[in-house]
Amino acid sequence: MRPLRNVIYIQTQNAWVHKDNDNLVMKVDNELKARIPIHKLQGLVCFGQVTISPYLMAHCAEHGVTITYLNMFGKFLARVEGPVSGNVLLRRTQHLTGNDVAKSVAIARLMLTGKLYNQRYVLRRYLRDYGDKTDTANDLKDLAIAEKRLSRCLGQLTDCHAIDTLMGREGEAAQVYFGVFQQLIRQPDFSFDARRRRPPTDPVNALLSFCYTLLTHDCRAALETTGLDPASGFLHQLRSGRPSLALDLAEEFRPMVDRFVLSLINKRQLVMKDFDISPNGAVILKEDARRTLLAAWQDRKQDTLLHRWFDENVPVGLLPWLQAQILARFLRGDCDSYVPFLWK
Repeated sequence: MRPLRNVIYIQTQNAWVHKDNDNLVMKVDNELKARIPIHKLQGLVCFGQVTISPYLMAHCAEHGVTITYLNMFGKFLARVEGPVSGNVLLRRTQHLTGNDVAKSVAIARLMLTGKLYNQRYVLRRYLRDYGDKTDTANDLKDLAIAEKRLSRCLGQLTDCHAIDTLMGREGEAAQVYFGVFQQLIRQPDFSFDARRRRPPTDPVNALLSFCYTLLTHDCRAALETTGLDPASGFLHQLRSGRPSLALDLAEEFRPMVDRFVLSLINKRQLVMKDFDISPNGAVILKEDARRTLLAAWQDRKQDTLLHRWFDENVPVGLLPWLQAQILARFLRGDCDSYVPFLWK
C-alpha cells in the first residue's frame, strides 16, 4: 500500500512560495512562515493571490506534485502538472470503453450504486446515533421514508440501460436525500431547503460546494497518479475543460463529504459568523474559518476505514486512489467488474 502524502492548502494572501534545497518554503513580507519537505507532498492548492517560483513549479512538475489554483471562493481556476504519466495503452482502453455505451452504462451504474448506498448509510447512521434525540416524531418518520425511497432507487438502478436513465434515477435519489438534509442538521442557526450551487446562497450549500471542490481535486490527482485520463468519463459526458472521470469517481464519496460537513456544523466547529455574503448573494467562508475546515479535512483523511475489496484498514485519504486502482484493473481485464466503495 502506498503512503498517504499531504496536500498543502495555501490561503495566506501575497504569500511567496519557493524551493530551498528539497524543501518548500513559504514567506510573507520576507518573513518565514513554513518549511516543508517536498517529498512528503502530493499537491499544492493555492487560494487567491499566491505566487510560486518557477524553480519550485518545475520541481513539482518533475516529481508529480500537482499545483491547483482556486479563487478566494474556492472556484477552480487552473492546474499545473508535469508530463502525462501512465501507460498509454491503459488510457486508450479507457477511451475505447467510453465509446461503448453498454460498458459505460455498466461502470456508471456501479458508481451510482456506491453513491446511493452511501447516501442511505448517512441516513441510517443518523437514525442510529440520534434517533432517540430527534425533536419530533415527524422527523423520524420523514427520515425513515427517505431511507426506504433511497433503497427503492438503489434497486431500480439495475433496470437502467442508458446514461440519461441513470442520471434521472440519480436526480430522483438526490431530491429524496437532500429533501431531508435539514433534519440531519442539529444546530438551529443553520438552515437548508435545497441544493444550490451557482452560487451557494446559504452556509450549508457553501460548505458542500467548497468540500466537493476539494474532493474532486483529490479524485483527479488519484486518477492521474494511476495513469487514467481524468477528462474521459463514463457517467458525466465529455466536455472541454471538465474532469468528467474525476466527477464520476467523486460520486461515491460525496455522502462522506456530506457527513463531514454535518460534523463541522453539529459539533460547532463552524458557526454563522464564519460566513460572509458577497454582493452577488453568494455565501462564502471567511479565511480563518476556511483554515479550520482545511485542518479538519486533513485530519479526516488520516482516519482509517476497512476497504473490503483490499481487505485492509486504509486512510480515508487513500480511498480515491484505491478506487482508481480498481477501475484501472478492470479496464486492463485483471478483474471482472469495477467495485464501488460501500461505506460500512
